[in-house]
Amino acid sequence: MAFSHIPVLLNEVLENMRIKADGIYVDATFGRGGHSKEILKRLNENGRLYALDRDLTAIEAAGNIKDERFCITHSPFSRIKEVCEDLGIAGKVDGILMDIGVSSPQIDDPSRGFSFEKDGPLDMRMDTTAKLDAKTIVNTYSKQDLSYIFKVYGEENFASKVASAIVRERDRKPFETTLELSEFIKKVIGGKPTPKHKATRCFQALRIAVNAELDELKTALENSIDVLNDEGRLCVISFHSLEDRIVKTFIKDKSQGQKVPNGLPLTFEETEKMRLATAKVEPVGGAIKATSEEISANVRSRSATLRVCQRLKRLQ
Repeated sequence: MAFSHIPVLLNEVLENMRIKADGIYVDATFGRGGHSKEILKRLNENGRLYALDRDLTAIEAAGNIKDERFCITHSPFSRIKEVCEDLGIAGKVDGILMDIGVSSPQIDDPSRGFSFEKDGPLDMRMDTTAKLDAKTIVNTYSKQDLSYIFKVYGEENFASKVASAIVRERDRKPFETTLELSEFIKKVIGGKPTPKHKATRCFQALRIAVNAELDELKTALENSIDVLNDEGRLCVISFHSLEDRIVKTFIKDKSQGQKVPNGLPLTFEETEKMRLATAKVEPVGGAIKATSEEISANVRSRSATLRVCQRLKRLQ
């Protein structure tokens, strides 16, 4: 079955990537290739686009791109540095795109187990070759661990209540499907109906835990620095506050460099020189959100945030 995917913040990404016709680019989260296809249109015969994705269905979809300027590797984006080293492009890349989180085709396919509105197995693995799935977490993790996952990864106010109820219920009968779990969580939380499904935060938390998404993101960001060439750009699209906070903090920390201890007999110019010697990137603008027109055309873009930074020139 074919599932549609509309690339989010496409124009904003293309503008901020400053694509050069003969440049080298990396789409670290290929998905269904919406961004990649538009980047390819802007490259000449000397330009190159490399992609990564840990979802085998994305790798399969990439097979439809018949272009010698393009190649894709089955890999999580946390391994971007190793992949680029193997390809011989580390330190030569003009732009990297990271479109974080679950893709529309993954949500829309009930068999993947991401949706709380469509019945399917409790899976949620982005890489279906991985061992850990949502069913294992829900049915075997302790009450304390479940509560932590729901609270930290889902920012769920009823984390402890939901975790306790799940542990009691699974002793009677293990959870098997997404609708079974989402309806149970809805019942446990109770209260008046809300625009957002009451299982939304818990499902987000489980997905993040299954795929180690926050750790993957932190590693990918760190590894991207050595992949970019001087003045190369990193564009990161996130979809919730946990991700955006990590991206924002990364850019801030890497742009400030090593802080000079107070009290040293140094001039401002000397202090600034020491800071720049350890700074790696500079921010390009602030948070970029989807326009009202894009949100009307693609409701999933309403939670998207794009942040951009540029690699500082390496000191000789």
